[in-house]
Amino acid sequence: MNNQLLICGVDEAGRGPLAGPVYAAAVILNNCRPIEGLDDSKKLSEKRRNYLALEIKQYALAWAIAEASVKEIDSINILRASLLAMRRAIKMLQIRPHEVLVDGLYCPNTGLPSRAIVRGDSSVASISAASILAKTARDAAMLLLHDTYPQYGFAAHKGYATEVHLVALRMHGVSAEHRRSFRPVREALEQKKR
Repeated sequence: MNNQLLICGVDEAGRGPLAGPVYAAAVILNNCRPIEGLDDSKKLSEKRRNYLALEIKQYALAWAIAEASVKEIDSINILRASLLAMRRAIKMLQIRPHEVLVDGLYCPNTGLPSRAIVRGDSSVASISAASILAKTARDAAMLLLHDTYPQYGFAAHKGYATEVHLVALRMHGVSAEHRRSFRPVREALEQKKR
């Protein structure tokens, strides 16, 4: 490992959607095996994200993906659930990093030196890698949820509050995978018509 300083990048996917877990990934890249084209997962096509996710899993020194459930999101709020998923991912790493760099404003409490970096998913390679793993894992999970609940169209919108999703919520009610603490879901539960 050439006495490489082990920097762990961390990011989450799925804070905004109305349904499904929130995912987080932690990645320690190998300086001797750089991966070309890493960027914020939202700026990449699905095909490119899937390709890069395979590269990251093959060449990173360590990586892990974790989640926080819909129940956890509803009981502790989405920010705390995101930090919980991040903490779980960091804990799952096979190698202990020297420092943790987290996308955004907040760091999970891990006992490791940590820094939050706003827009880190666009500027720090290991955070970009984490954003790609978190996003591809969550998208795959939402495709599985689509098989169970095809009436909501999760395959298309991945749980985000699109018009199609909001109409489906009003038509079909709230599933077990919907976040009851999110306003559109609460409104659907209360059957308020706008």
